[in-house]
Amino acid sequence: MIVLAFDTALESCSAAILDGDRVLAARAESMARGHQERLAPLVAELAAEARVAFAALGRIGVTVGPGSFTGLRVGLAFAKGLGLALDRPVVGIGTLEAMAASEPSGGLSVAAIDARREQIYVQPFVDGLSAAPPQALGVEDAAALIGGLGRPARLIGSGGALLAPFFPDAVLGERAGADPVALARLVAAAPETDSPPRPLYLRAPDAKLPA
Repeated sequence: MIVLAFDTALESCSAAILDGDRVLAARAESMARGHQERLAPLVAELAAEARVAFAALGRIGVTVGPGSFTGLRVGLAFAKGLGLALDRPVVGIGTLEAMAASEPSGGLSVAAIDARREQIYVQPFVDGLSAAPPQALGVEDAAALIGGLGRPARLIGSGGALLAPFFPDAVLGERAGADPVALARLVAAAPETDSPPRPLYLRAPDAKLPA
C-alpha cells in the first residue's frame, strides 16, 4: 500500500510517501508559519519525485495535535479534502506519538512540546507504547508524572529542555516536528476507521472573540 503522510502541527512542514517499507520520497522544512502556502506544493513535488500518481495512493495520514491551531487546521483540511477527492481513507496520528516514533524507543521516552504559558504538552512512552494519554501540564506536574514512571532515557521535542533539569541524565532529542517517514509508518500500521480525524486540542485557543 502506498501511503502519503504529512505534518504541519508545529514549526515544520513535512511529508513522506511510502510503498510498504520502501521510502519513495520524504522532506521536512522548518517554518514557524506559511504551512498553508507550502503544504500542497510540497506534496506535489514529492509525488513527482516518487513518480506516484495521486490515484495510486492507498491511504493518507496527518498529525492531529497537539500543536499550533493554525497548523493543525491546515493539515487536517488538506488531508480531508484530498481523501474526499480520491475516495481514500484518512488517518489521524497524535503529534506526540509521531514525535516519539521519530527517535529510538527503548525504555522510557517522553515526547514534550513547549506549550508556552509555563505549560508542556507531554506524553510518556515505554518501549514505544503509550504509558499515559497526551496532556497539557505545568512543568513540575509533568516532571512528577514522568518521575512516577521511572527515569526517562530520552526527552523528545521543544519541551525537553524545560524537563531536562529534573532528569539530567536523559538524552535530549530536540525536534521541530515529527519525522515524516516515522509518521507515514504509523499511518500505514494504524487500523482503518470510517471516522474522519479530528484535531486534538489540549487547551482553549489563546485568541478569544471579544465579549
